[in-house]
Amino acid sequence: MEINAEFSERVLVHSDTLDWHGSPSAGVERRMLDRIGDEVARATSIVRFAPGHSFSAHKHGGGEEYLVLEGVFQDESGDYPAGTYVRNPPQTRHRPGSEGGCTIFVKLWQFDPDDRDQFHKDMRTDLVHTEEGIECSELHRDAREIVRYFRLAPNAGLSLDDPGGMELLVLGGTLTESGDELREGSWLRLPIGHTLQVQAGQDGAEFWIKTGHLRFVAAPDQ
Repeated sequence: MEINAEFSERVLVHSDTLDWHGSPSAGVERRMLDRIGDEVARATSIVRFAPGHSFSAHKHGGGEEYLVLEGVFQDESGDYPAGTYVRNPPQTRHRPGSEGGCTIFVKLWQFDPDDRDQFHKDMRTDLVHTEEGIECSELHRDAREIVRYFRLAPNAGLSLDDPGGMELLVLGGTLTESGDELREGSWLRLPIGHTLQVQAGQDGAEFWIKTGHLRFVAAPDQ
């Protein structure tokens, strides 16, 4: 299966317009944003757990990172409320689920194979004022990528340049980019060599963003 698998193109998806598709576990559904592969895939998705449902225990051969969007996500390591950013590197194992139901943004098989740094954090803590109207929290940095959370005041603008490509997910408010309006749930991927220039709407905006990582795109071994 291939979805938005041409990484030299700009891609914008308003995830709230996508249908939910079932997964191998009952009560767990997905909206697929990009994908290379079938059930074992390099994938970016919105995943929804119905209350009381879980996914079967599994090992992350290629790593998993996720952001809790709504509700409380749970596994053997604890409870992760909305706003939590989690990295489970290659070879980690868990049985994810949610007693009350939750929605998460998930990226699979996009780690350095040697990464073993497992952690979670509230992305809205340790915010730094980078310039007028802009706050930022750095969530992760390594030789391959930088992951950050931004909060923009009403009408604030931001320009970012990374030669390795970038993608973002809008978490609240609105952004304008290249004449398009991005709202909560909008996902944008810009290819290598592109600069991001966005402006927040009248209610401001908050978003998660990853940069640099599109230099390392490969399908997992099946």
